Amino acid sequence: MKKIIIIQGTFHTKEMPVMLEAALAKAKELELHVERVVSVPGSMEIPLALHRALHRPDIDGAVLLGIIERGETKHGMVMGHTVIQSVIDQQVATNKPVGVGILGPEILPSQIPARLMGYAQAAVAAVDKMLKIEI
Repeated sequence: MKKIIIIQGTFHTKEMPVMLEAALAKAKELELHVERVVSVPGSMEIPLALHRALHRPDIDGAVLLGIIERGETKHGMVMGHTVIQSVIDQQVATNKPVGVGILGPEILPSQIPARLMGYAQAAVAAVDKMLKIEI
């Protein structure tokens, strides 16, 4: 059984339990073993936790959960691009898949509830698919 780690930003305290529950259920359905759930303050802290996770020899992949809302400035957009670039770089460097279930950047509060479960489940499904692809 493949082992994954779920890393979640906890800034959005009301929404994250919904995402986590959906991700855990999908991992169970796909027979992925969730070795650990790591909680970090927000999406900006996800890359460091991801770096630590992907460098563990016993971990096959990771799922990231978080929300980057639209703000009054472009801070969220910049942060979103930076986080995703780091994730891509780390996947390539470690040859381990990462499923991104981070809503946004620029998501509006009214758009969040309808996307929580779907994004979390899709992130787990993406890791599962990538773990099965042989090249």
